[in-house]
Amino acid sequence: VQLQASGGGLVQSGGSLRLSCTASLFSLDDYTIGWFRQAPGKEREGVSCISSGGTNTYYTSSVKGRFTISRDNAKNTVYLQMNSLKTADTAVYYCATAREYYSGMGPLTLNPYDYKNWGRGTQVTVSS
Repeated sequence: VQLQASGGGLVQSGGSLRLSCTASLFSLDDYTIGWFRQAPGKEREGVSCISSGGTNTYYTSSVKGRFTISRDNAKNTVYLQMNSLKTADTAVYYCATAREYYSGMGPLTLNPYDYKNWGRGTQVTVSS
């Protein structure tokens, strides 16, 4: 199983993009979904996550107030709305499902080791 991230592109600083995370032949309904990013030469960083029901969300401090995560289980899709983009947001963005414990009773987490079903990412480039 692999998730597919899409919606990246080239945008000027201050602009917006909306990323989508989908999966084929696999339901995302029961999973906490996380968004991550990795810039060249840097470790993969957790950006945001959303609980299976969509009630609870969590953001890394650098994106709070600028990014919004949401999900539409009817469309089997999780979104990441990114506003007020900065050059520091430039990276490849990935989505993944939280491991069973963290999709159930466990706390929301942005630790990449707590996630699986990584797929291809989508490039986001923010120009100054």
